[in-house]
Amino acid sequence: MLLELTEYLSEFISGFGVFQYLTFRTMVSVLTALAMSLLIGPYVIDRLTHHQIGQTVRDDGPESHFSKAGTPTMGGALILIVILLTTLMWGDLGNRYVWTVLLVTLAFGAIGWVDDYLKITRQNSRGLASRWKYLWQSVFGLAAAVFLFMTAEAPQDTALIVPFFKQIAIPLGIGYVVVAYFVIVGTSNAVNLTDGLDGLAILPTVMVGAALGLIAYLVGNTQFSTYLQIPYIAHAGELAVFCGALVGAGLGFLWFNTYPAQVFMGDVGALALGAAIGVVAIIVRHEIVLFIMGGLFVLETVSVILQVASFKLTGKRIFRMAPIHHHFELKGWPEPRVIVRFWIITLVLVLVGLSTLKLR
Repeated sequence: MLLELTEYLSEFISGFGVFQYLTFRTMVSVLTALAMSLLIGPYVIDRLTHHQIGQTVRDDGPESHFSKAGTPTMGGALILIVILLTTLMWGDLGNRYVWTVLLVTLAFGAIGWVDDYLKITRQNSRGLASRWKYLWQSVFGLAAAVFLFMTAEAPQDTALIVPFFKQIAIPLGIGYVVVAYFVIVGTSNAVNLTDGLDGLAILPTVMVGAALGLIAYLVGNTQFSTYLQIPYIAHAGELAVFCGALVGAGLGFLWFNTYPAQVFMGDVGALALGAAIGVVAIIVRHEIVLFIMGGLFVLETVSVILQVASFKLTGKRIFRMAPIHHHFELKGWPEPRVIVRFWIITLVLVLVGLSTLKLR
């Protein structure tokens, strides 16, 4: 909206022409989302508290979490609203990638909202049945994957790019839909599993989102993509604005979500943000790099899979509790120590992932 307005105003006042630069709009997007989150955040928390929308805690969880019962949850709705408004303000609304990411984010957020709502109304931490949650994730994930496949404009738009190698681009054909589906749905659930401690999921999501925003800018620029020998994806650069909104909204939410949390993200935020970074990675053709940068999310997911498999096959547990962040809590690590150390791990992994852009 504002992009079109500033374009019109630039005909009369040349200074407005700066808003046509993608880098400037991305930075403005971060600041807009951050300011919006900080301004709206206290009101949202107050409303959630007033309506008694409080967190339900697992009976079998760490005892230190029992005191968190009743803390306002579904704060992820704040993140989604801010991302939506900021992207609509500063993004190119004629770009199909922008609308794809926005719609996927909101769709997965709706699934999370229903899950959170059921947890609150039933006073039970289980929420929406897994089969229904997975069904709707599959519906929206497949819809996005098929749309991106059908609207692909060049061979590299649907090829699997292997990092560290200059010329390896594996044509996926219809297999692209399968890969895209698993990346979107898998990342959504992985971020949701990670969201178990105050601020644990949101900052890694922000770091990965920021890195993907940089990648989107690079793959959408013919000069940078040629120099770095990465695929050029036409129009993908505009996703930098969306990622900027995600970064600003995420940092603003962290202001209230940091230990001890005033509000929790809930599934409405975790499922949506996971799907968002998944679909961005798919569009910019850096799914494998996402796997590296989001190594924390992968670790959390694998710990749950191993725990369940081990218990069903042998009757024994590998970890004291899964996801793995609870394992370290039960080993005696204070919650802030687990959180900060996992943040550090994510920062290192993000840097490793970004290094693949040059090491080819």
